[in-house]
Amino acid sequence: MHRAPGEGRNQIARFVPQFVKPYFTRALRAMGYQLVNLRRLYEFDGMHTVHTPRFQDDPRFQAAWQRGLQAAQGVDPGTEWRIHIGLWAASAASRLPGDFVECGVNAGVLSSAILRYLDWPNLHKRFYLVDTFAGPVVEQFSEEEIQLGRLNIVEQSLAAGAYVTDLERIRRNYQEWDGVEIVQGPVPDVLPRVTAERVAFLHIDMNCVQPEVAALRFFWDRLTPGGMVLLDDYAYFGYDCQGRAMDDLSRSLGAEIAVLPTGQGLIVK
Repeated sequence: MHRAPGEGRNQIARFVPQFVKPYFTRALRAMGYQLVNLRRLYEFDGMHTVHTPRFQDDPRFQAAWQRGLQAAQGVDPGTEWRIHIGLWAASAASRLPGDFVECGVNAGVLSSAILRYLDWPNLHKRFYLVDTFAGPVVEQFSEEEIQLGRLNIVEQSLAAGAYVTDLERIRRNYQEWDGVEIVQGPVPDVLPRVTAERVAFLHIDMNCVQPEVAALRFFWDRLTPGGMVLLDDYAYFGYDCQGRAMDDLSRSLGAEIAVLPTGQGLIVK
C-alpha cells in the first residue's frame, strides 16, 4: 500500500499527548539523522550525497572507467560520476544517426571510456577529438575570466603538467579503435576540419567561454534530433562565465539546459 510522505509518522503522532509531541518530534528527527549517518557518503568532485552511486556496481561501467584512467596513465581525476553521465549520454546517442565530437580532449579520459563502453566497432561512426593538445589558448580568455582567476589556474595547471601536450601519447591511446580522428588546433579555427554531416553526441570541455560558445554554435545545425550535448563546465563551481554564456546561447537556439549536480549541463536537441 502506498503512503504519502510522513503518513506513518503522523498516524503515530495522533496518539501522543500534546505536551510530549515536541520531544517526540525531536526523537524522530534524531533517529532519521542516525539512519542517514549510517549510509556511506559520496564525497568527490564537489559532490556530497548519501544517495547511492549505483553505476559503481556495474562491471561495464568499471571497465570503461578503468580504460579512462589508463588514458590518464593511472591518474584518478575523481570524476567518475561525470564519466557516468557521459557514458549514459553517449549510449543514448549511439542509437541515433550521426558521429561523435569532443571539443576539449586533454588526456582522453571520457572519450576513452566511451569507446570502451559502447560496441564501437559495430556502430560504424566516427569520433572526432578536437583539442590544441597544448592547453587552452590564453588569448581567448575574456577580461572577466582573467579577473576571476581562470587564466591563473590554467597557467598553473600547464606548469604542473595537467594538460597533455604529447600528441604521440594521444595517438597511441586511441590506436586500438577505428574511426577515431584527432583534430589538433584551436577552436573555432579547426572546426571546419570536422567533416561530420550529422552529429549525435557533442562533448564540450575547454574551460573557456569563447571556444565553448563557438563549438556549440558551429555544430548546432548538424545535431541530430534527440542528439546529446554535454557541457562539462556549465554549472561547475567557479565557471559562472561559461554558464551565463551557454544560457544566452541556448535561449537563442531555442534549447534548454538541464543543470546536473555534477556541475555539467545536458541538452537534448
